Amino acid sequence: MSDDLFSSISFRESTARNRVMVSPMCQYSCTEDGLATDWHRVHLGSRATGGAGIVMTEATAVEPRGRISPNDLGIWSEEHADALTPVTRFIREQGSVPAIQLAHAGRKASKSRPWEGNTPLQSDEGGWETVAPSADTWPYESDPPEIREMTKDDIGTVVDAFATAAQHSLDAGFEIAEVHAAHGYLLHEFLSPAANHREDEYGGSFENRTRIVREVTETVREIWPDDKPVFVRISATDWLPNQDSWTIEDSVRLADRLSDVADFIDVSAGGLHPEQQIPSTGPNYQVPYAERIREQTEIPVGAVGGITEPTQADALIRNERADLAIVGREHLRDPYFTLHAAEELGAEDRIEWPQQYRRAV
Repeated sequence: MSDDLFSSISFRESTARNRVMVSPMCQYSCTEDGLATDWHRVHLGSRATGGAGIVMTEATAVEPRGRISPNDLGIWSEEHADALTPVTRFIREQGSVPAIQLAHAGRKASKSRPWEGNTPLQSDEGGWETVAPSADTWPYESDPPEIREMTKDDIGTVVDAFATAAQHSLDAGFEIAEVHAAHGYLLHEFLSPAANHREDEYGGSFENRTRIVREVTETVREIWPDDKPVFVRISATDWLPNQDSWTIEDSVRLADRLSDVADFIDVSAGGLHPEQQIPSTGPNYQVPYAERIREQTEIPVGAVGGITEPTQADALIRNERADLAIVGREHLRDPYFTLHAAEELGAEDRIEWPQQYRRAV
């Protein structure tokens, strides 16, 4: 019998009760020192109550300058771990697997929150110096924040920051650590020749441009226990066909290279440049990228992009196009997506509503 949306799945010794994962989605709702608030406990806890197999945090900065905005979640100290511990405890109590996405925003850091304009912050507005593989700023319409090309010492500092963040994440009770190398943030900036113009061992060739992602993943793997999984999120393509950029062929090569240290590839796309040419935004529009990586490597993958319907998510698993259905915006509209999916798919006997809610169903 083939797997379906309500089949369990194991990565090392961590088992998710079904194939639904809550996609990382920034909430911009921390205190200005990156500490989780009641919003995170309710937001993430509701999706666990709603039945998702894996509940992942938003992009969580490994150092202060790695935040997108001053209100981004952070994990660079014990205090940050302590603030997240009640969140992981509640997620686990509801039967879901708590996961954290470790991130650094690179040249896309130091911005105001989306509902405050999503504009670059200068130093007198609470902004900070941003860093990137090359001193190319994100092409803002207004003045970008100060940017600096990273030295080799800076690169080492960032790799160490991922290691420290992994330890704090473990202390906070997370089961899965995901390295964020997508959406035009720092690690993706190194991967893509459209953003990386270095001439040292971190630029130029595929081997060099992928070096920091491999180093970060390896250092997180060294910290993370052998019985717990490490995921990596990538942008499968830059969607920049008219210039030298990151492609699906590069992503297949990288996934294969990471298979010794990573347990899963979370396959998204784009985010490197506003001139990207997105072919479609309809249902499953990014699924072919995950499908190709799954077909050409030995590593499990997750699919994202326009997954909104239970039958659609179930078909991705049944047809072996992906190993997880990673659901983002639909989880914002419906925290109980997975429980509703069980009703629609006739799988009520395979997942139960919380006792406190059963009088309603």
